[in-house]
Order: sequence, then structure tokens, then C-alpha cells
Amino acid sequence: MHLACLDLEGVLIPEIWIEFARKTSIDELLLTTRDEPDYDKLMQYRLSILRQHNLKVQDIQEVISTLDPLPGAAEFLNQLRQKWQLVILSDTFYQFAMPLMAKLGYPTLLCHQLKIDSQGMIADYQLRQRDPKRMAVHGFHGMNCKVVASGDSYNDTSMLQEADAGILFCPPEKVVAEFPQYPIARDYQQLLAEFEKAAVKL
Repeated sequence: MHLACLDLEGVLIPEIWIEFARKTSIDELLLTTRDEPDYDKLMQYRLSILRQHNLKVQDIQEVISTLDPLPGAAEFLNQLRQKWQLVILSDTFYQFAMPLMAKLGYPTLLCHQLKIDSQGMIADYQLRQRDPKRMAVHGFHGMNCKVVASGDSYNDTSMLQEADAGILFCPPEKVVAEFPQYPIARDYQQLLAEFEKAAVKL
């Protein structure tokens, strides 16, 4: 079985933290996994900013409710699923992502959970598992799946390395420079073409 594993934010939907940063004018929240490869360091920094500004999970969810998938994303998924089984592997949280999953036709999503206190503040977060994207691909290999993966950021690179083939989608130049072994797609038609090329080699 051929399995496509895709990152979510920056590939199919806008970067949630960037959109929230713009809405609140808190520039410190513009930092993403494109900038900081240490996910725990990034999340602890984000949570400290939320506490500093007394922002609750509902404040983020209200911004998310105004977002749509990236232009062409839903159509891309429909085309991809004609030939591939599909799983979304993301470092977002179910409390953030589910409204946008509805707009993408509810693809299978594996991500993380937020810990919310009684006042609605985000107290902490819980990873699904360590190095979750790579470990998911490793598990799919254990089920005799051939995996092609695509993402845009540092937190996707271990998934690309574990996959049978990896594709960068609209990555920042520093990721391109550090991981030159992966082909780059700049739009969905290019990404579909790269999946087709990879399938021939599987």
C-alpha cells in the first residue's frame, strides 16, 4: 500500500500561531517551527507569552474559526486520495485543528493534546509520542506500507528521513540549505507531480 503523509500547517492550512500573532499584534508569537527546531522550547515560549497576556484557548479558537484552508488545498487532497491513502501528521493540537479538518473533508489526523485548566488557560501540552511524525512513519513501515511524506519545516525533516521518499513543500531557504537532498514543490500541482515521481520508484 502506498501512503501519503502530509504536514498540516503551512502545507494545507495557514500557520495558526502566525494568524493569532497578527490578530493580537503580539510579534513574539510569529515564531514557528520554521524558525525554531526545538519544539518543546518553542511551545514553552508560546505558553509563557499567552500567560503574560492572559490569553485563553478560546481566544485562539476564535481566530481559528475565521480561517480557511490554503487556496487549492481541499482540491489537492481530493486528487491525491484518488491514488493514495492519506494521513496528516502534525504538531498542532486537536483543540485547534478540528474546525479546519471539517473544511478539508476530515482526513485522518494524528497530532497532540492541550492541557486546559479550569479558567480556560493552556496549562501545558501533551505530545502524542516523542518524535511523533518519524515514529508514525516507522509504524506504517511495520504494516508494510510504502510512505511518501511532505512538509515544510524543521519538525518535518525526521519524517522525511524515515519515509521512503520525502518532499519539501514551500520551505524556508534555511531548511532548503540544510536538507538539499529533498525535491521541492512550490505549489500543489508540483507536489502532485513529485508524489507521482516517488510512486514510480517505490
